[in-house]
Amino acid sequence: MFVRSHEEHVKGTSLLRKQSTMSGRRRVVVFPSVAELGSSLAQLVSSRAEKALSGGGSSFSLGLSGGSLVSILSKELPAVPNLDCSRWLIGFCDERLVPFSDPESTYGLYKNQLFEKINVPEDRILAIDPSLPVQECADDYAGKLSKAFSTEQIPVFDMLLLGMGPDGHTCSLFPDHPLLQESQRTVAPISDSPKPPPQRVTMTLPTVNAARCVVFVSTGGSKAPMLKQVLEGGEGPALPAALVAPGQGELFWLVDEPAAASLTSQVERPGPGAKL
Repeated sequence: MFVRSHEEHVKGTSLLRKQSTMSGRRRVVVFPSVAELGSSLAQLVSSRAEKALSGGGSSFSLGLSGGSLVSILSKELPAVPNLDCSRWLIGFCDERLVPFSDPESTYGLYKNQLFEKINVPEDRILAIDPSLPVQECADDYAGKLSKAFSTEQIPVFDMLLLGMGPDGHTCSLFPDHPLLQESQRTVAPISDSPKPPPQRVTMTLPTVNAARCVVFVSTGGSKAPMLKQVLEGGEGPALPAALVAPGQGELFWLVDEPAAASLTSQVERPGPGAKL
């Protein structure tokens, strides 16, 4: 399994953040509206899928998050012309330990709103087993990832789609939580989530930062102060969303104008129809 000391993890994360910023791999892209953001996001997912599959890969692996991403993807992905998802492999960046029928279930939301509209084979959707206790559930899900990616090391997703909470959390990685220091597990349980429900399963930072492409989506004026702190820095420890810096991959922040209102750093504002 993947093992590093806490000191190495902190040092490595800091270095990756610096490298990501210096190399220009982080792109902050601002859209006039959520509608235009959603369309560009769907095209970005589609193009990365095509790139992964045309490059000889047997599948395109996509990690999903909940929140506003569910409605955006459910509207925009099915609208992509000739979209073929039959070789996609879908996992979840985090999940709440609730029955799939519960409105808090991310898998349940995607199943009802998206999966029935696209041709992803059911056996290529990796979901938790919500009947298990949280520790066993995390171990079981980590095993599913290991099997699907044929590795005992960190699974490398082609793309992860993330959101950011008003406190700067991403996945189920919360500010000042011990899980931010996790360096051995690819998937971890959390029983004391500050945001209910308390029991969840989440990818760890090493897994997130191993992805080939990570895309944050953040919209709305309420996110503006936190977005500025995450992207431009502030006092105190780095927030979880700021610790996402793929070591060898791309990092996108797709935001709308209200969310970008406080930013002073350089951003991109693509024209209509522009491809990322």
